[in-house]
Amino acid sequence: MDGSRRRAPQRPYPRVARVNALLQEIVGEEIERLSDVDERLRLLTVTAVECDPSLRQAVVLLSSLPAAAGEALEEHRRALQRAIADEARLKRTPTLGFVADPAVRAGAAVEEALRRAKPIVDRPDGDGDGDGDGDEREPAGGAGARESGEG
Repeated sequence: MDGSRRRAPQRPYPRVARVNALLQEIVGEEIERLSDVDERLRLLTVTAVECDPSLRQAVVLLSSLPAAAGEALEEHRRALQRAIADEARLKRTPTLGFVADPAVRAGAAVEEALRRAKPIVDRPDGDGDGDGDGDEREPAGGAGARESGEG
């Protein structure tokens, strides 16, 4: 031995990212179970979980967060944290907070802007097929007839 320590192989991504993925799975499944009891939690989607490196706090990002669902999540916060403590092997269980995912809101704004924008179409001949001949449709016996073996 040369006195150097052997290191464990590097993980594919950092510990906090692994914890975030684990918390997203646990919280999503637990919300699904709780939605059977509390209908205010129906149709909620956990898009991500962002845990701080100390594992003391985690923010659960949801696709949408109606006021009633926010109240229900606060009521069930301890049950969600208990599920994390039971299913995850962590030194400490983070305190959960819940917010609407800003990326979903930004995506919806982009979609709305695209719907309002007029489409810009490059049609030099006016028929939209780009061949420059100006015809609106293919004449009978055109390319389809030639390719079928006639001729």
